[in-house]
Amino acid sequence: MIRKAKAVWKGTGRDGTGQLSSESGVLAETPYSFKTRFENEKGTNPEELIAAAHAGCFTMALAFGLQMAGFTPDELSTEAAVTLEPEGKGFKISKSALTLRAKVPNLDEAGFAKIAGEAEKNCPVSKVLNAEITLDAKLG
Repeated sequence: MIRKAKAVWKGTGRDGTGQLSSESGVLAETPYSFKTRFENEKGTNPEELIAAAHAGCFTMALAFGLQMAGFTPDELSTEAAVTLEPEGKGFKISKSALTLRAKVPNLDEAGFAKIAGEAEKNCPVSKVLNAEITLDAKLG
């Protein structure tokens, strides 16, 4: 399976602008720029997209893990907060902090923590990130 996305950039790093498009069409010439990445201009940025990918991947991995253990969640809600920080002359993504709030009937805290921890370690996006990954998982 191969998934594709495309970036088109025009101009310099600080003053230029770009557009991101995905094969599915979910992103269709979505604007991004220095200001959408490092300031608060409307548009997206690579870190936001990585956060969305990590939250989505982890949450789906958890749903599968719960299913395999015989549990059906009422709701799984995950936020991923990706940290971008200076490194040398550039930047690096140093951390992705996952915050999970879950409603899973008939599951105790210990079982929940085990299944959530496995999902965090084994989702494909976690595996590709060269960053610290934390998980704050609460059942309730």
